[in-house]
Amino acid sequence: MTYYSVLDVTPTTQEWIPDYIGPANRLVAHYGGKYLARTASHEQIEGQGDKPALRIIIEWPSRQAALDFMQDPEYVPHLQARTAGSISNHYLIEAKDELA
Repeated sequence: MTYYSVLDVTPTTQEWIPDYIGPANRLVAHYGGKYLARTASHEQIEGQGDKPALRIIIEWPSRQAALDFMQDPEYVPHLQARTAGSISNHYLIEAKDELA
């Protein structure tokens, strides 16, 4: 079953970003993930709240692939750097319509 990671990320420092991009790109692909969006071009059209700097959407072949990526020993230090250097929220969403 397909899953999606939906992240909103607002960097509080830029120091972690150059070392993050390459390994994250490679490891996402290694676990079968595909970036669908990584952009600052987004707008909130409903609700309230702070606008994050970036919205990121990754498609995963399974929930386990997403979790394996997050727990990969090579990724963990980059994850720690991102979470220390940003305000981040990460949602893992199963691709199903429970209201259909």
